[in-house]
Amino acid sequence: MTASRMRSAGTHDSAHEVLSFKLGNEEYGIPIQKVQELRGYDTVTQIANAPAHLKGVINLRGTIVPIIDMRIRMRLGTPTYDQFTVVIILNIAGRVIGMVVDSVSDVIVLQPSQIKPAPDMHPGVDTGYLTGIGTIDDRMLILIDIDCLLDGEGMGLLRTEAAA
Repeated sequence: MTASRMRSAGTHDSAHEVLSFKLGNEEYGIPIQKVQELRGYDTVTQIANAPAHLKGVINLRGTIVPIIDMRIRMRLGTPTYDQFTVVIILNIAGRVIGMVVDSVSDVIVLQPSQIKPAPDMHPGVDTGYLTGIGTIDDRMLILIDIDCLLDGEGMGLLRTEAAA
């Protein structure tokens, strides 16, 4: 699902399936179509001179997968790793990437009426990756464009070498 499609979700009649996960006290959602699998957090091979949010890489059935800690990437404090920590393996634009989150909740089906536009923020706050806010009873789910987040500001994880 493209960001523009989700941003204008109020004008579409189809439901949106998102995987919900937690970072700190907040709940986020990404399109379920991007999710390849879920794994527990395990040790990674660190890469020298990598940014702090790039924890390292793992070998996933012969594919070398970069692992991004979303708590660090989104500046949400120091991560802790416990039995609830999950690595969401994503398949985005033909690239396999893992993202570490505090926990995974469930798959949620959002109707267009449950998706509100992302709020306007202070100009200095990077919110380009927000696609909207999902509301389920008294819960709010921050919907993110994972392609945009992983390709933005110094990440470049989705760019191919030919495009660089």
